[in-house]
Formats: sequence, C-alpha cells, structure tokens
Amino acid sequence: MTKVLGGIALIEKKTEEKKAFRIALETKIQRMFGRTIRGASQEQIFQAISQVVADLVKERWAYSRELRSSHSEKEVYYLSMEFLMGRALSNNLINLGIQDLVMEVCEDLNIKFTDVEEVEPDPGLGNGGLGRLAACFMDSLATLGFKATGCGIRYEYGLFKQKIIDGFQAEVPDPWLENGTSWEIALPEETEIVKFGGFVEIVEEEGRSVYEHKGYQSVRAVPYEVPILGYGTKNVNSLRLWAARATKHLDMSLFGQGKYLDALEEKELAEVISKVLYPDDNHPEGKALRLKQQYFFVSASIQGIVRKYRKQYGPNFKDFPSRVSIHINDTHPALGIPELMRILLDEEGLNWDQAWEITTNTFAYTNHTIMEEALEKWPESLFRDLLPRLWDIVYEINERFCAEIWKRYPGDWEKTARMSIIANHEVKMAHLCIVGSFSVNGVAQLHSNILREQVFQEFAEFFPNKFTNVTNGVTFRRFLLNANKGLSDLISDRIGTDWVTDSCELAKFLEYQDCSTTKNALVKIRYNNKLKLAEYIKEHNKIIVDPQSIFDVHIKRLHEYKRQLLNVLHIMYLYNRLLDDPNFDMHPRTFIFGAKAAPGYSTAKKIIKLIHDVGERINNDPSINDRLKVVFLENYRVSLAETIIPASDVSEQISTAGKEASGTGNMKFMLNGALTIGTLDGANVEIDEAVGRDNIFIFGLTAAQTSQFYMDGSYRPYDVYLSDPYLKQVLDQPVNGFVNAQHPELFQELYNGLLQGNGGMADPYFVLKDFASYREAHEEVDKQYQDPKLWWKKAIINIGNAGFFSSDRSIMDYNERIWKLR
Repeated sequence: MTKVLGGIALIEKKTEEKKAFRIALETKIQRMFGRTIRGASQEQIFQAISQVVADLVKERWAYSRELRSSHSEKEVYYLSMEFLMGRALSNNLINLGIQDLVMEVCEDLNIKFTDVEEVEPDPGLGNGGLGRLAACFMDSLATLGFKATGCGIRYEYGLFKQKIIDGFQAEVPDPWLENGTSWEIALPEETEIVKFGGFVEIVEEEGRSVYEHKGYQSVRAVPYEVPILGYGTKNVNSLRLWAARATKHLDMSLFGQGKYLDALEEKELAEVISKVLYPDDNHPEGKALRLKQQYFFVSASIQGIVRKYRKQYGPNFKDFPSRVSIHINDTHPALGIPELMRILLDEEGLNWDQAWEITTNTFAYTNHTIMEEALEKWPESLFRDLLPRLWDIVYEINERFCAEIWKRYPGDWEKTARMSIIANHEVKMAHLCIVGSFSVNGVAQLHSNILREQVFQEFAEFFPNKFTNVTNGVTFRRFLLNANKGLSDLISDRIGTDWVTDSCELAKFLEYQDCSTTKNALVKIRYNNKLKLAEYIKEHNKIIVDPQSIFDVHIKRLHEYKRQLLNVLHIMYLYNRLLDDPNFDMHPRTFIFGAKAAPGYSTAKKIIKLIHDVGERINNDPSINDRLKVVFLENYRVSLAETIIPASDVSEQISTAGKEASGTGNMKFMLNGALTIGTLDGANVEIDEAVGRDNIFIFGLTAAQTSQFYMDGSYRPYDVYLSDPYLKQVLDQPVNGFVNAQHPELFQELYNGLLQGNGGMADPYFVLKDFASYREAHEEVDKQYQDPKLWWKKAIINIGNAGFFSSDRSIMDYNERIWKLR
C-alpha cells in the first residue's frame, strides 16, 4: 500500500512539474515575442525553452556563487584558446534531470523536440580535441564539486563553417552568435584593459626601478560568463569568455568629414582580435593577430584573477598559490606566466624573487603535442614590438634560467642553447611553460613517456619532479547519456544508474558479455542509430547507405599524421578487389569521414578532394551493387559527432605511432560499443591494455620503430611501393586518371609527397609502410563482424572497460597530482 501511495505521489509531483514548466514556457513566449505557442515559430519556441531552462540554471548559479563566497576554497582557472562546448540546451536538461519532462511537455503541445534542438547552433569556440577536452573537463569539474573557472575568447565567428563544393573545402563564416544566446551574461563592469605596442621607460622611485609602459594601444576586454552546470548537483561553475572592444567607439571628427571608413578603423582593428579562432598565420599579419589573441585573453584573465584575489584576501600575495591554481591548456596561454610576473612586479611592488616563487608555484602546463610545428615559437622582433614589457620579463626569465643551466653544466654551450627560452631569434613557448610551471603533464602514458624521454628529455633531467601523466577522458553525460539514449537506458536497466557519476560501475556491464538478450538489444539500438545517421546522410549528401552495412568512421581534424590518406587508399583497394572479382568476400561497408582542414593547409585540402572524388567514383558504380559507399559529411562539429558516434561499428584511430598525444574520439567510440582499429599511439595503448588485444584491431609500426626510422633515415617508401602490387595500383590511380579523369594533376602533390617528398622526407607519416598491415587488420574486422555472437561480445567488453576513460577520472587525477583542490 505504501508503495502504491508513493507511486501516486511521484506521479502527482511530476504532473505539477510539467504544469509549471508549461506555464513558464507559455508565459516566456508571450513576454518575449507577443505570441501564443500556436503562433510561435520553431526558432521562437527554441528561444523560449532555452530561456526557461537558463532561468533554472542561473538560479542554481546564484546559489552556488553565494555558497562559495562564504568559503575560502582554492580555485583552478583553466586557460584555453578553445572550449568546444557543443549545444547547451540538451546538456543542461540532462544535468538538471528534466529532459524527459521537457520532451513530454513538448509532445503535449505538438512540438517536435528533436526539431527544436536542431535550431541551436554549435558555439564556435573551438576546433578539435583540445577544445572538446576543455569542455569535458569543465563538465567534470562542476559535477565533482570543484571550484573552477574556464577562461577563453568569445569568438564571434569561431573557426569557419565548412562547405564542400565539387569536392573542395570552402570556408564560410560561422555567425553562431547572430541570434544571440540564452546562456551567457555580459559583465561590462568587470572590463579589463589590455595594452599592445609602445615602449617601456624605467624611472627610479624611492630607490627602486619602476617600469612605465607608454605609447601603447589599448583594447577593452569585456567578459561574458556562461554557467557550467554539474550533473545531479547544485554546483555551477563559470566559463569566462573575453570579447575585444575598442576603447574609442567612433572618431567623430573623421565621421563629420565624411571619412566614414577611417572613422571606424580603430574600432575594427581592435575588435578583430575576438572575431575568428586561429587566423591563418602564413603571413606576418596573421602571426601578429594570433599573438595578440593569446595575450589579449591571458592578460584579461590574469588581471581579473589578481583583482578577485585582492578583493577576497587583500594584498598579501604570499598565499596566492595556495588559493589559486592556473592551468595552461597547451602553449597558447603561456603568456600568462610573464603577465602574472608583470602584475606582481609593476603593480603590486614585489621583488623578482618573490614574484617568481609565486608564479612558478601557481602555473601548471598540459602539453598536447609533440609535433614540431605545433610547439609554438614567436619571432623575437614581433614579440618585442607587440609586447615590450613582457619581452623584458621573458628575457630576464631566460637569462636567469640559462645561468642555472650553466651552473649545473658548466661549459656546455650547446645544452644551454637547446634549452634556452630565447634562441635563434625566436621565443619558445613550450620552454617558457616548462620553466614557469610547477607541473608539466602529458595526456596519455605513451605521450608522457615521449615527452620525458625524447622531446623534453633535458628538461625532465633538469626538473626531475616536474613531469607527470594524466590520461585524457570524456564526459559520459554528453557522449552516452545524451547522445545514445538507447544504450544508456540498456546499461542502466542492467546495472543501475550509478555509472553516470561513477564510471567504474560500468565494469558491471561485463557480466553481460555472453548474454544473448543483451546482445540482441545492442544490435537493435545500433541499427536504430544507424537509421538516424543514414537519414541524415540521405538528406545532406543525397547518398543512400545501407544500415546493415558496417559503418566504418573516421572523424577528426584533417592532418597528414591522422592518416585519412591511408584510409582512402585502403578504400580504393577494396574497390579494386570488387571490380576484379564480383564474388570477393566482403561484408558491405560504408566509410564515413568528417574533418576540417586548416584554411592554409593545402595538402589536407587535397586529401578531402581525393576522398570526395573516390566517393564519386565508387558511389556511382552500379557494378559493385552498393557493397561499398564513401561519405564525407561537411562541417564536422560536436552535434554531428553525437549522431555519428552512436551509429558507428568501427572506430578509425590510425595516426602514425608516436604522433597523437592521446585522442579522445577513440574513447567516445569505445564507450558507445564501436571497435577500434588503430596503431599503438596515444590513448590507444591504454585502450588496448584495458580491453585486451583480442578486442581491438592493432596494426602498424610502433612509436619506437617510427622514431628509429626518423633517426637513421633508412626508410625507403619507393621500395615498399614497388614490392606491393596492391599498393602500387592504388597509389597510381589518383594520378593516372582513374579517380579523376579530367584533372589527374590535382593529386600529383600527394603522390610525390609519398614517394619522393615535397622538399622533405618522403612519406613522413609511414602511410605506405603501414598499408599492408592496415589491410590485413581490416580483413580481420570483416571476418569478425560476420560472427555477430563474437562481435557483440567484444562491443560489451569495450563498453564495460570504458570507465577509466571518463573525464571525471581525469579530473580526479589532475586534482590529486597537481591542483590539490578541496
């Protein structure tokens, strides 16, 4: 009887909550748009729902701020050029625990909630794994109850919106903010001033040198804050994004003379700083703008952090590192180190030793790459001209550090030069990060080992206790609970719901690896997800794909080391086999790509064109009976990933061993039950250890082998090309007219790069060397997929072992090893 009454009470409570939400929604539409629900457009309904949900989130935000203000807890500030957040509405509904309620209200009102969700643009605040990781970390920090603020740039246009026109990538603006957003609040009263250019004068005041910055150009940094709501908690953190605004709105004297464009010039030049993510830096103006962006947001952030600390704790900066931890996400925010020094020296009056001790105990640095071109270096002249005071400080940091090196290794000029922050007229930002931080971490065990033993070996010897590892993770709330409701419901039905906040609980799902009922349920869930993706492909690409085929997926940033080229060469091999032998034993396969190439990266753009042209040839060839399809989905983004990943059977993680820092896509696929084909690179190594070699498809050279080839120069790709007739055939086809009869010259650069090198090492990412091994691994994929009992057992083993790869675990490791938050 008590159970029945309890059930009735829950129903009544839910009915009241639905009624309250419906009234709030109807009222919001009336007050915002002067319409009833029936007369409102889909865009207006989305805006109203978002405003109602944002009100709920902001109520918790206010409560969380009030609670925190009465406790002097240590706070971490996470500085990142990217925060690839994804859509906010669905994620906030999940974290509030009202997703089902809102969907039911919409159904009662004849509103198709999935269509309403599609109205929301993906925020243009990031590009790839770096930004998505930052977003996952913000989610986990809030969920776990840690006090944290993310700091970045409020890009008006993001990176770009990718269009594919006749197979070529075209970049068009991504005006994601043109209709506003319900989630942010502007805080103009907390504006900071950032200064560029000019010169520094030294004057003596009361026996000490005072540095005065003069002749500078100033830009206002206006903060916009976005609430980051934790799952199942009242804790709400903040993402603080800075927008560049001119200090002078309009030159009225020029405007009065009819010089309208000149009147606006200063305003436009100032505000371009926060227009676009990663401006092309193949020219001096682009380099200068990138450096401006980096200093702009770290200067504003550090000024705000110091101002907040002073307000809470007064001018005693001795306790600053025990109250504040500032984390640098890759080298982009490295200027935070000399900027804090500048403030402590010039504005707070500390001496060098005091300021340096505080700074080096405050900053921590995560390295995300071993790629030489991604380890940022700035021309000395540009740095000095744009940031004259910071140049003085970085120069002094370097002088003192080089003196320490010389003291430990007297007479070793070469070591001093290699480790110097300033060398060959360049400022090395990774070196600055290492010297100015108390912790340096890689993002997968292999990556961290390479940093310690190869890339930064001399620094690791010099600072033996500074280097550590924290393997990346992903938030299960977005990439399983939200993106794959069918699978999350199945898991919860089998093992309960604790896995949502305790990822180790997923291990209980392993008990069902031999359960035919669970496997059948997985088959049905995957099929439904594939139907959804197939419908998207039909609508956007006009290609019909078979949901019974293997969905083989390669989605990530387009870069040569990620080896989309290896994938497409293998697709051509399969096509050739089908042409040569109509009875070739192969389960139907749909290859799906999603990737953006940097605007100035011509080789990456040629690979996109090759994928498209190969797809055109294959998709329109009736002789292969639709057994092979190739799809390139334009404008890859978080919301699209949430549709692709749950529908995937095979996860392509095929980067050149030793090049990928970690990867997080591999974790998302694993979590959703896709099986990985990959090299022993990045976090693939730890996935391999977690699931066992029988439950992942590993191929290719190891990091040690690629490193040896780089060192001894013994690799001869032309010999590999001549020795493998399958490889020779597919490599010749792009340039002999087979792929594109009208323009075979389009792919000559790719061909030359693999066989001769385009002014450098031939095939530097070992595409040809790994081709045979990759082909054999795919043969095993095909064979095992045709054994459903085995395949779905492996899928369950992958899901059950995914717990380690939660961003919650990553954040706990960061806190234990680095931040020491309460």
